[in-house]
Amino acid sequence: MADTKKKVTPGEYIRQVRAETRKVVWPSRKETITTAIMVLIMTTILAIFFLGTDTLFSSIVQWLLGLLS
Repeated sequence: MADTKKKVTPGEYIRQVRAETRKVVWPSRKETITTAIMVLIMTTILAIFFLGTDTLFSSIVQWLLGLLS
């Protein structure tokens, strides 16, 4: 099967990359900080949740193993 992709020169490739980069809408400093804070909050909440879940299951397994002794 023949390769149907058009070959471009390195210079043309750089021009295309620059043109696409200009189309990107970059977030403002405020949006970046707000998003970072939200990620930290959600990460903390999930860490606490999984710590609790792991502790609960660990206790259940220890209790079940204690029944065997």
